[in-house]
Amino acid sequence: MRSVENVQDTVSETFFEPVIRLGVTGLARSGKTVFITSLVANLLDRGRMPHLLAAAEGRIEAAFLQPQPDDTVPRFDYEAHLGALTVKSPTWPDSTRAISELRISLKVRPNGLLAGLQGPRTVHIDIVDYPGEWLLDLGLLDLSYDDWSAQVLSRIVDRPQAAAYLALAKATNAEAKLDEPVAQSLASQFAAYLNAARDDGYYDCTPGRFLLPGDLVGSPVLTFAPLAKTSTNPRRSLIREMERRFEAYKSQVVKPFFLDHFSRIDRQVVLVDALGAIHNGPQAVEDMRGAMSEILSSFRPGKNAFLSRLLMGKRVEKILFAATKADHIHHTQHPRLTAIMEALTRDARDRARFAGAQTAALSIAALRATTEDTVTHDGAPLQVVRGALLDSGKQAAFYPGDLPEDPNHLLNPAREGASEWLDQDYEVMRFAPAPLTLKPGDGPPHIWLDRVAQFLIGDKL
Repeated sequence: MRSVENVQDTVSETFFEPVIRLGVTGLARSGKTVFITSLVANLLDRGRMPHLLAAAEGRIEAAFLQPQPDDTVPRFDYEAHLGALTVKSPTWPDSTRAISELRISLKVRPNGLLAGLQGPRTVHIDIVDYPGEWLLDLGLLDLSYDDWSAQVLSRIVDRPQAAAYLALAKATNAEAKLDEPVAQSLASQFAAYLNAARDDGYYDCTPGRFLLPGDLVGSPVLTFAPLAKTSTNPRRSLIREMERRFEAYKSQVVKPFFLDHFSRIDRQVVLVDALGAIHNGPQAVEDMRGAMSEILSSFRPGKNAFLSRLLMGKRVEKILFAATKADHIHHTQHPRLTAIMEALTRDARDRARFAGAQTAALSIAALRATTEDTVTHDGAPLQVVRGALLDSGKQAAFYPGDLPEDPNHLLNPAREGASEWLDQDYEVMRFAPAPLTLKPGDGPPHIWLDRVAQFLIGDKL
């Protein structure tokens, strides 16, 4: 059935109106909802999109929203999210906690030799919004329950967030007959660890549906947890049932997502709060590097027989890693943040042995919440950003610290397991969105969102 749909998509694109399926995902607190909202708003009103060549050349005659083609997928609530950002006292919109979709269609005049021979055509962009935690679940498909448990327990042994779960697991007889309250207690404590670890900046928080369970809350498919391998696995024992539920999670939760959504993505953007990871220290940066490697491996099936059959040779054509919240630092530091992202991406490519798709890294702010200023500090000029603090609403000038010119000054301590930065403290401030006064034809203010659009869809326009 999937092959028939792929053929239909190909025929539709070749002979009728091209369709670009753009996947948008993000690691924790990366601003995914704001990114999609601002991207759509700036495609509808393109006054701030000079680096999107089709817009700069005036070849986009119209842009409009249409019903998405997937009737069973919730619509991305663009109007509500934009409303939250454009009222007199704006607020950041609520995060989306499940998959959603939105179609924006562009009526575009051709350029070059076809300009005088062919009229405008319509290009559909289907934006598919899904949690980054779901993408990281792909790595589970290659693992047995015992292998997964061993990896998780080894990884979390020294994390204070996991202390309560590890104590409970140690006190549990995994070979005893299944007692459902015991299984529920283990799963609940493990989910509590995952949520605490994510809140503290860790990126290896899978299974993803433990964090975003939706309508699966309390179901057996989410009632399992990692346990140390035992000498025997008696029938009807706790560990035997944990293994069964782990396999059910892979087959009934992870695989359907990739069958129904992931396999149809043409272009992908991965949003990363790199500044937040740097603020959290070397261990968080190393953890983020590992997560990016896992993400890249998701786009090249390699040894995974299931994905090889699923994708049938089809690969995502372009992948963009975007460091968000670039408005939290002065523009003079943007090249350094981009260089850090490029180094992280390049390292992930090597680790995942990834090839085939075009990849890039950028520093962006989907919605600019600050202005830049220069203040005097200890008799010397200091370049800062100004904005309204999220918690108090008060205006403040903020200097986060100097990012290094050489990304290895961050990556090397991270690889070596350093507990803190030796020569610099990197601070993070939470800013509220600034009130907007938009001229006709202008979308919300941003940093390099037009370059994002040009990389991801420019060649199709």
